[in-house]
Amino acid sequence: MYDFKPDPALEPAERYRQLYEAADALTSGEPDAIANMANVAALIWEFVPDLNWAGFYRIGKNSGGSDELVLGPFVGRPACIRIPIGRGVCGSAAASGITQLVEDVHAFPGHIACDAASRSELVVPVMRGGSVIAVIDLDSPEPARFADEDARGMERLAALLGDRI
Repeated sequence: MYDFKPDPALEPAERYRQLYEAADALTSGEPDAIANMANVAALIWEFVPDLNWAGFYRIGKNSGGSDELVLGPFVGRPACIRIPIGRGVCGSAAASGITQLVEDVHAFPGHIACDAASRSELVVPVMRGGSVIAVIDLDSPEPARFADEDARGMERLAALLGDRI
């Protein structure tokens, strides 16, 4: 059994260091992408406070054969299943390959409201071979919940996962 409960008093840099180490330990040598995403979504939920959703959207195909984001493993309320590339915060991260740190999702053009309680969002692309293969999506009911330190911590995690999901 694994017990990855962080100390709630940890500074963010140490919290993200421990999250990275836990994710590395759980995904190292495991070839199943879904299992790895599921465990990492659960770790994020345990390590990152003030979230109402944490998980993955992965690149898939729509009925016409074009790329889109498809819901992957997550923790939180039921979510949108498919998101067009370039639409909303997740689709923007997938289209650009650039982390999206949004202080107020209601002010983001084209925001897709899967959970009306979400107020801020952090979406980090997961890359393999220079292409986006998935995004890590974090939502919070707190406005301006995420800072640059959160983005850096999640970007480091995404880099680890590029060859593991």
